[in-house]
Amino acid sequence: MSHTLGHTLGATQTPPRKASDVATQPHVFVALECDRPLAMSTRHALGDVAEVGIGRGRERTSERINIAGARGLNLRVPDRWMSSAHAKLTQSFGRWVLEDLESKNGTVVNGVAAARHTLQDGDVFECGHTLFLYRDAIALRDDEPRDVDVGSAASGTPGLLTLVPEFARDLDKLRQLAPANVSILLLGESGTGKEVIARALHELSRRPGELVGVNCGAIPDSLIESELFGHKKGAFSGAVADSPGLVRGAHEGTLFLDEIADLPPASQAAFLRVLQEREVRPVGSTRSYPVDIRLISATHQDLLAKVESGAFRNDLFARIAGYRVTLPPLRDRVEDLGFLIGMLLRRVAGERADAVEIDCEGARALFRYRWPLNIRELETALQTSVVLAGDGPIALEHLPEPVRERTAGTPANAAAAGSTPPVLTGEQQQHRDELVALFRQHQGNVSAVARATGKDRKQIQRWIKRYELDPESYR
Repeated sequence: MSHTLGHTLGATQTPPRKASDVATQPHVFVALECDRPLAMSTRHALGDVAEVGIGRGRERTSERINIAGARGLNLRVPDRWMSSAHAKLTQSFGRWVLEDLESKNGTVVNGVAAARHTLQDGDVFECGHTLFLYRDAIALRDDEPRDVDVGSAASGTPGLLTLVPEFARDLDKLRQLAPANVSILLLGESGTGKEVIARALHELSRRPGELVGVNCGAIPDSLIESELFGHKKGAFSGAVADSPGLVRGAHEGTLFLDEIADLPPASQAAFLRVLQEREVRPVGSTRSYPVDIRLISATHQDLLAKVESGAFRNDLFARIAGYRVTLPPLRDRVEDLGFLIGMLLRRVAGERADAVEIDCEGARALFRYRWPLNIRELETALQTSVVLAGDGPIALEHLPEPVRERTAGTPANAAAAGSTPPVLTGEQQQHRDELVALFRQHQGNVSAVARATGKDRKQIQRWIKRYELDPESYR
């Protein structure tokens, strides 16, 4: 097959199916351009593609093409270290194979040079100074675009961007709800960007008031009501002047209650009254003041479990949870890592951001690391590394020790599991891949996989141990 891909697709494209139809298909991502990380990332579906060509171009482009009657995809990146026809991806027995096209600087997979490699889910490969990410099963609706360049939208609403289709659907609903006075509850681990999303929703709401943030876990129980609702002078020891409180400060704006699960029971009851009556009475006052607030709440705790145990009022939960969305941890959205790096560099490097580069070894380490503290940890790592790198590129030595200590040759999916996959023969690798496909199909159910293979459950458990599989990760 020719190294150069052919003509642009026209009327030969298949007609779209219903918007509700969802197909799980492989994707390739232009994850990070090391020489220009602010370019962000792109996503490309491979469900109806027979071949992908990768090479250097004057600008970053993706082109759906015809190759001898079959569909193809042509990816171009303005990477001077990349050859004009650098590598290609082709299907072989239902799997995607990466092949270097005798490029000048070669192709690297998970930190190891490779002329040819059968791609596994989560593999990170390099052409020139550009990192690509391969995912073998992403659910995409038929009305969703097959090619997405998040860099073109990065100047819009930070916090409401993602290359993960499932998460993008949640964020689209948040955009729809932003202008409405609907309470939003943001769930998820600490550091996943809940405050950034709250700011984005406030901006989109166009409410004339301020965004007022409150960390409920950082205020002593004895002071939380006076901080929220205000107080009159002399209401308690230390109240030397009248205070309007944070709720009134958010009048006609947005009140963001972070870590709302830490709100004490007495304060929960008082805050419920504020939401029901739409007025607030300062501590020590006989007068109530009307308030018009849009409420966004957040917590990293299991709030439903606290409701069931009686630690959190169910009637208050009903008021704050007009719409709930759970933000995924960074380890579960590695597809977004490249564009998050770009956005965070713009924030931490300021005017120098356009000049910041990352060398390939440093970039590999960023993609191998699991980021247990999520986006907040990534931002801190980049902030430190920008300073240490000075006028040069961010290198491995500039990154924090936990990020540096990941060993070479570990793909993104192995990093998420916390271990390196075993070295297998070709036949063993094929058997492992078949098991992985079955675990995905049966959502990690060992008994269902045993029935599908006609094997005893104990044999499946032996294979799980031999191939270092984790059935829970497929649920």
